[in-house]
Amino acid sequence: MPSEDFQLPRSRAANERLHALIPGGAHTYAKGDDQYPENVAPVISHGRGAHVWDVDGNRYIEYGSGLRSVSLGHAHPRVTEAVRREIDRGSNFVRPSLVEAEAAERFLATVPTAEMVKFAKNGSDATTAAVRLARAVTGRRRVALCADHPFFSTDDWFIGTTPMSAGIPASTNELTVAFPYGDLAATEELLTRHQDDIACLILEPATHSEPPPGYLAGLRELADRHGCVLIFDEMITGFRWSEAGAQGLYGVVPDLSTFGKALGNGFAVSALAGRRELMERGGLRHSGERVFLLSTTHGAETHSLAAAMAVQTVYAEEGVTARLHSLGERLAAGVRDAAAGMGVGEHVVVRGRASNLVFATLDENGQPSQEYRTLFLRRLLAGGVLAPSFVVSSALTDADIDHTVDAVAQACAVYRKALDAADPTPWTGGRPVKPVFRRLA
Repeated sequence: MPSEDFQLPRSRAANERLHALIPGGAHTYAKGDDQYPENVAPVISHGRGAHVWDVDGNRYIEYGSGLRSVSLGHAHPRVTEAVRREIDRGSNFVRPSLVEAEAAERFLATVPTAEMVKFAKNGSDATTAAVRLARAVTGRRRVALCADHPFFSTDDWFIGTTPMSAGIPASTNELTVAFPYGDLAATEELLTRHQDDIACLILEPATHSEPPPGYLAGLRELADRHGCVLIFDEMITGFRWSEAGAQGLYGVVPDLSTFGKALGNGFAVSALAGRRELMERGGLRHSGERVFLLSTTHGAETHSLAAAMAVQTVYAEEGVTARLHSLGERLAAGVRDAAAGMGVGEHVVVRGRASNLVFATLDENGQPSQEYRTLFLRRLLAGGVLAPSFVVSSALTDADIDHTVDAVAQACAVYRKALDAADPTPWTGGRPVKPVFRRLA
């Protein structure tokens, strides 16, 4: 494990190498070294289970693995064995393989609220396909997205609404409008104001708080009454909330839904699923105008589909969703007790469903603080915990949770000192971590 004054010379050199070759130094902005304290952004060598090793030889307990995609732990044996079997048989052909039908059958059995599914490689392609389909079937222009949810797609219809909107025409941005989560009256007002011009409502069905009673059913009714398509982005909630997603847990059926992340346990696979009447518009067996729904060279890569099938089998046979909740509950209780014990219980705050925990770092005035987040992350790293969030994987052990809670307690002791001084900078080790979405570098 790293020590209190740990240094990462090889990781620092590797980060410089990455930045020289790759814009941002990573292929996902959320993995950038600006998200970590200065000079201590580890570059990963390998991982197994709930642990990863950096290129300097340090081992960490990892949370939020693969941006929530690795929910079974790294190199899960049942998943990797399924992948190996398919790799030896070829991975991509000029015509569909039977694996595509098997993967679709398995997915639709797992998520029975959907009637058809199409696979892709990333979440953005799936959500954008859902939006395109909604526009096609309604003949409407505008997309209404939930303003309280952080990310839907790398495509223009969403990125144009963020501070990183450079390169996106204002005319495109004007076609996206927003509604607040949990507020049916405000959503109805938006739909009425743009009467007959909103193609879809797109949102995550749940995030850090449970949906208010009747909210999702109310959205379903609003979408039906106003003739728009209801889309659930289940990239995160899929499998972590229940094997059938949030729609299965809460009993509200969207017209379309998108899945990814946990679906492949780190292998690249995502899914657009939904009602046959809508999905078939992107197919060949209808007489209407064709919709270019999804057409990806690697969407049917056989080993990724095999990974998805193996993941669903493990979830069902090993009760993974229940285990994620149990581990998360244990972790949340430990972190809250550790923070309270060090007198920072109102400043280090754990939020979210037990299977999808995040934390907030608040300053002496109770306001979110990037400086205090920097202090907290630095101390966790020094304690052998890599935790941009507290999102658990099922590979964690009770010993891992106990070690994490100990590292949190040590971090909170320093946090208390910073609060008493009303100045965290002596403990940040350099510039603060930065939000992903910002206009300037």
